Amino acid sequence: MERVVERSNLWSAYERVVRNKGAAGVDDLPVAELKDWLKVHWPSVKQALLEGRYIPRPVRRVDIPKPQGGVRTLGIPTVVDRLIQQALHQVLQPLFEPTFSEGSFGFRPGRNAHQAVRRAHEFIQDGKRWVVDIDLEKFFDRVNHDALLVRVARYVCDERVLKLIRRFLEAGIMSEGLVKPRTEGTPQGGPLSPLLSNILLTDLDRELERRALSFCRYADDCNIYVRSQMAGGRVMEGIRVFLEKTLHLKLNGEKSAVARPWARKFLGYSFTPQRKSRIRIAPASVQRLMQRVREQMRIGRGRSLARTIIDLTPLLRGWINFFKLAQTRSTVEELDKWLRRRLRCLLWRQWKRGTTRFQRLRSLGLNVEAARISAGNGRGAWWHAGSPHLHVALPSAYFARLGLPSLADSLQRLQSLA
Repeated sequence: MERVVERSNLWSAYERVVRNKGAAGVDDLPVAELKDWLKVHWPSVKQALLEGRYIPRPVRRVDIPKPQGGVRTLGIPTVVDRLIQQALHQVLQPLFEPTFSEGSFGFRPGRNAHQAVRRAHEFIQDGKRWVVDIDLEKFFDRVNHDALLVRVARYVCDERVLKLIRRFLEAGIMSEGLVKPRTEGTPQGGPLSPLLSNILLTDLDRELERRALSFCRYADDCNIYVRSQMAGGRVMEGIRVFLEKTLHLKLNGEKSAVARPWARKFLGYSFTPQRKSRIRIAPASVQRLMQRVREQMRIGRGRSLARTIIDLTPLLRGWINFFKLAQTRSTVEELDKWLRRRLRCLLWRQWKRGTTRFQRLRSLGLNVEAARISAGNGRGAWWHAGSPHLHVALPSAYFARLGLPSLADSLQRLQSLA
């Protein structure tokens, strides 16, 4: 605990919390006011931590929709509790990092989702063309506190730290002004939760290694690669029993499956079925991007096209940066075409009247006859967006001049830099 509250560790934790920003907790103290609060109250908080008396505040419940349906519950700690959790994380991470598996990639320094996807691709290239896709049912909501703390105590002997971690785990969750006590789970939202999940699931990693299985795990998302469907069935049953008896966790029967890798997705990616399999973007990830673009377009109907493109650009750049491992260009080329068609559709709706459309088409270079016929027909906006006359009036270069990034060009550039 002395290392947790040591000045340089606390300062580093403070900088991290401020950099991450984030919402206020149940006490409504914003990150911007944390420094002034600490000047007054930190000595008493530090003393309580050193004496093992510190009691965390309840977390604030926030439900966010999942892409596949349902909601994910986040528990937002107060900014002070986030600071303490971050300070704890910085002391505990170096202690546990050497104990983690080579097959674990999530929430670890120097490791990321791209490395996990590449490792999965290597297993498929090696002939392991069946995947045991494991989905843990409400993992963060059902972590057994005793099972977790037993594993923490293997490397941490300071009772004050162990009690503090338990108090963070058992801190109630506030929703609509009422605090509900918690006896299991470690809600996502605090800096400590990802580390605690890795500590618990390291036992799963070791069991998979003991069975000499090829696997990639990113947090609670675990894929095991085998050579046959029959082997996959045996592995699925064995791991189900291990999870239930040893870690007190349950498989989600609806989302877990033994299947071909190209019929599943892993961290937003999938793979092609050819003998020399390639990495591709999972169709669900493409659909998710398209839905987010549609939402932006609905907002943008009353704004200039340039403003809409400015708002879209961070989304598109972030998306293609994550999916830069994709080895199939056709998907992003089709997305580029679809994006430009959506923007043409937006413009056509904004022009509204036939006379306005005629004038705009003329100003964009269409001859009088073509502009007259195009502006006067009764087709819908989506039809016009895909028609030859709007392709001539609003070519790809028009949107590029306004700053619209090309996903295909961005992918090529990112891969050339890799």
